[in-house]
Amino acid sequence: MRRRTLFALATIAAPLPLRAQPRWEPTRPIRLIVPYAASGGTDLLARALAEALRPLLPQPVVVENRAGGAGVIGTEVVVRAEPDGHTLLAVVSTHVANRVFLPQMPYDPIRDVTPIAMLSRNTMVLGAGAAQPFSDLKGMLAHARANPGRVGTGSTEALSSFIGQELARRAGVDMPDVAYRSGGPLMNDIVAGHLPVGWTSTVSAMPHMGTGRVRLLAVSTTTRSPFFPDVPTVQEQGVAEFDLAGWVALLGPPRLPEAVAGRLLPALEQAYADPALGERLKAMGVERDLRPGPALLAAMQREDRIWTEAAARGHVRPQQ
Repeated sequence: MRRRTLFALATIAAPLPLRAQPRWEPTRPIRLIVPYAASGGTDLLARALAEALRPLLPQPVVVENRAGGAGVIGTEVVVRAEPDGHTLLAVVSTHVANRVFLPQMPYDPIRDVTPIAMLSRNTMVLGAGAAQPFSDLKGMLAHARANPGRVGTGSTEALSSFIGQELARRAGVDMPDVAYRSGGPLMNDIVAGHLPVGWTSTVSAMPHMGTGRVRLLAVSTTTRSPFFPDVPTVQEQGVAEFDLAGWVALLGPPRLPEAVAGRLLPALEQAYADPALGERLKAMGVERDLRPGPALLAAMQREDRIWTEAAARGHVRPQQ
């Protein structure tokens, strides 16, 4: 009797064999929501990746632009979507900053999404029309100082807006922020002479660099961009400790099963290893930086700290 009891207890205590998670595969086209206007840097990268992933997944990735509200409109579509892997989101790092600028937005930018992968680093460049009466950053600041409030700085989201206003603040000049929905329209207005200067991504700037109608005055990081090695940094031109950059990331709805990222990340790795995509991204001005979900989450949390501290110092304020 005692032997049977011990056997029964041992049977109860024995761990059950672990079940392998089933492999996830998309069963219909994957909607990749870009919450910004077409032709901007994030949109161009998303479309290049969608094409590269076509032979690597059983269903196509279809890019869908849902611009407006600083990215909130498109992001909310994904936040509210079923967590089945068929609705994903491509955003820039200021997805996190929206918590500071738009405190009434209907979701939490970290808690209400699932980080899948970081896709690229986003160095910002300061572009100006070739017809403008300055050819470098010092000249631009001198022109703005002589024309207070009349030299607007174009921006497309919170990061580029913050870069422009932080530079103006440190230089002691008044340069109003001029908001655009994406880098494409911003660069078009610089080329046309409707906008004197603007901060945008290397991806948005690249298509215009052979026209002779745009010059780049500075990059936002402490090191020069590999795509524009002749363009000096803001720091090189006299503004100390100026280092601001972002990233582009792939997110999913909250509670997305790990199996989805487990299928998508290897596909992205395979796509990034393709020399053809590498050359295409290089020509576009994309700085590839593929990292898995946990690394992306850490970057999002760091971004949150940066913007929270900037708000506490009064350097950024919520939109009214």
